[in-house]
Amino acid sequence: MINDEIQNKENMYMKSNIREKNSVKDAINIAKKSMEQFSGHSLNSDEPLLKENPNRFVIFPLKYHDIWGFYKKAVASFWTVEEVDLGKDMADWEKMNENERFFISRVLAFFAASDGIVNENLVERFSKEVQVPEARFFYGFQIAIENIHSEMYSKLIETYIRDENERHLLFNAITEFPCIAKKARWAFRWIGDNEAPFAERVIAFAAVEGIFFSGSFAAIFWLKKRGLMPGLTHSNELISRDEGLHRDFACLMYSHIQNKLTQGRIHEIIKDAVTIEQEYLTESLPVDMIGMNCRLMSQYIEFVADHLLVELHCEKVLYNSKNPFDFMENISIDGKTNFFEKRVSEYQRPGVMTTEDERQFQLDAEF
Repeated sequence: MINDEIQNKENMYMKSNIREKNSVKDAINIAKKSMEQFSGHSLNSDEPLLKENPNRFVIFPLKYHDIWGFYKKAVASFWTVEEVDLGKDMADWEKMNENERFFISRVLAFFAASDGIVNENLVERFSKEVQVPEARFFYGFQIAIENIHSEMYSKLIETYIRDENERHLLFNAITEFPCIAKKARWAFRWIGDNEAPFAERVIAFAAVEGIFFSGSFAAIFWLKKRGLMPGLTHSNELISRDEGLHRDFACLMYSHIQNKLTQGRIHEIIKDAVTIEQEYLTESLPVDMIGMNCRLMSQYIEFVADHLLVELHCEKVLYNSKNPFDFMENISIDGKTNFFEKRVSEYQRPGVMTTEDERQFQLDAEF
């Protein structure tokens, strides 16, 4: 049996479930109606990224070399679910206590639905609005990668959770758990907002991938530090690297936007996301564990948010918080590059990141 504190949390979930289910369904319906009315044109018709481009069907000659570079990085680090071995995980799962399993199951529940929400935005909004072919290449590949993430998380839940009723709850987390429903509702609101300029929505989804995901990634890296769940932690390394790249790409796209937001407006969007993420982690971490609790997590979210603001070239950060987790140093979600470079150098697809000159066959090469 789970402890009393967790049971109390579950009772709170039950009391608010009907309200949260309805609110998420309402948000989804509003987003659907807005997308039906959306013509593919943005309010910012003077944005270079969004201007009608008759040459968007052919990629060469390149115009945005920095955007293209991100696409090639994404291609170089492609992976599949079949590369992740979960064979040793169940022994560790059984060793974990109820509090730890509760926490990790909530993390997986959020992740299982989150990639589909990101793809909803990419398919219904960004890919239709952006007319730059280099960015469309990236978005197209990101959609495929998010599908792999979604498959991976579903497989993880199916592997670890043997009870069918609990599995059903986790697979339907955006309507079953209020703290996860709130995150989903926030994202759907931005997808369905036809009044919000493109710049605001780029910032919002930078927050989704840079803030909403960060605490959950840290939770799994916490397990890695303890030498637990090698399959789960391997998948987390791959996925956090991908999402770090997606977040950085959002920052790159924002740098190309002509109609920038005020720093105050960026702060408002980021603060909103931070508050929601801290609430989620407080509900998912009702009991302190060794090296992990909701206070440390809240501080970590503030640290990540500040880093995102720096990446967006804001002159002022919001929190000035330090990273409380030593195991999160050098991880891509913090914006460090060496984790990504390590992954690319060890596993990259042959030839993807080489130059044209490097690909030339040389008769005098030494073997």
